[in-house]
Amino acid sequence: MELYATKKKWKWLLFFCAAIIFMAIIFYSNKLIKNVAQEERRRMALWADAISYRAELVNHTEHFFDQIRIEEGKRALILGKAWQKVNEASLNEDVTFYVDIMSYNSTIPCILTDEKGNVNITVNVDSTINNVKNIADLPDKSSYDSVVLQYYQNDYNVMYYKESQIYTNLRVVIDNLVEQFFQEVVINSASVPVIVTDASEQKVIASGGFTADFLNNPTLVAEEIAKMKDQNEPIKVDLPEQGTCYVFFEESSVLRQLRFFPFFQFFIVFIFAGVAYLLFSYARKSEQNQVWVGMSKETAHQLGTPISSLMAWNELLKEQDVDQGIITEIDKDVHRLETIAQRFSKIGSVPELKEEDLVSVIENFVGYLQTRISSRVDIKFNKPEKQPILLPLNRYLFEWVIENLCKNAVDAMDGKGIIVIDISEDVHHIFIDIADTGKGIPSRKFKTIFKPGFTSKSRGWGLGLTLAKRIIEEYHKGKLFVKSSIIDRGTTMRIALRK
Repeated sequence: MELYATKKKWKWLLFFCAAIIFMAIIFYSNKLIKNVAQEERRRMALWADAISYRAELVNHTEHFFDQIRIEEGKRALILGKAWQKVNEASLNEDVTFYVDIMSYNSTIPCILTDEKGNVNITVNVDSTINNVKNIADLPDKSSYDSVVLQYYQNDYNVMYYKESQIYTNLRVVIDNLVEQFFQEVVINSASVPVIVTDASEQKVIASGGFTADFLNNPTLVAEEIAKMKDQNEPIKVDLPEQGTCYVFFEESSVLRQLRFFPFFQFFIVFIFAGVAYLLFSYARKSEQNQVWVGMSKETAHQLGTPISSLMAWNELLKEQDVDQGIITEIDKDVHRLETIAQRFSKIGSVPELKEEDLVSVIENFVGYLQTRISSRVDIKFNKPEKQPILLPLNRYLFEWVIENLCKNAVDAMDGKGIIVIDISEDVHHIFIDIADTGKGIPSRKFKTIFKPGFTSKSRGWGLGLTLAKRIIEEYHKGKLFVKSSIIDRGTTMRIALRK
């Protein structure tokens, strides 16, 4: 008992140390993860600021281009006024200034028509347009703005103009800036999932880190946006042709994986420790088995000589004038010693199972044991109505199990009480119940009593129930367990054997 208690204390001590190590690993890992998370949030803050500044730059560029467009419109109007002055000028009037204004225009495409739409002058247009006679035949008339130039009471000219090629090129630049802005947002250096929505926070304009199937599911997208909004405040930006937009983002996949790393690490350590424990346990049990087998075979060998001698002396006594009852009892004990020697000799080897009558085996053993235990202990064997019950048994080893259980019951009753043996069955099993009226076993020790070294006796080895369980479960493929126990009222042990 003291050995098992010490072993149990060491197990708890090792478990406590392992728990402390695991908690230390978790604490340190969480600290590292917290530092990584803070660094990532700092990077995300810089990224968010960069997005805001980039959006402002795009807006300023758009505003600048709008100013250019307005200025081009004013220049076109001035150009039209100059053309009007040239048309209204008399033969002697100096129109050099207006001609200079007209000649300086090298960028704005202009077409001057009369009130009927007939083309009079074209400037800075494609060569194909130069052959157009009437404005109605102009292929892209809708792209031109117009201004009416009144020069007599009912006479006027119309000047058609559109943005210059320079402005068109600048328009391409601003579109590229907007497209590049979205690319930089969704393909970010922080490698975080990003969703850009319109002002309603529902329509997705751009995204990064999500599959097409995911984006085609409005419910999943809405849930993801709500989750991102809870994690981080969305970035509000104003973009050309998009208006107010919101950039939603969440923590990176690396950080999420790091949060589970301590548990993954613990799982790996746990698996490694479990495998190591099983290997060491197997090695320890193998070593114990070898020791037990060696001791058993040596014991059987040592018993052989005195048993042979006792058998010879008993034969000699039979020839003398000795009470026959004494000789009979000596015969029984010698036979018992032979049985014990055979038990020891079979430890470590696969026992041979033969069809035996279970009732007969138990009845014969009870008859032998009853005369060799305290007279204050009564063993009652309630034989079943159905007889015989044939099972594959090794008689010598099975009797050893019954003997161990009965002797433990006698010790638990302090040599005074009743032992009841009952046999019952169901469809697949035969049950042997051995009940006593002893001290009982606490429920927390129902499994502990079968472990090697556990004993409640001051001079016990703690191997009887361990061997009994091994004989039943490994050799006879059955079960041995505590069926029930009540403190100070008794215990019932059950053997379950397959039919």
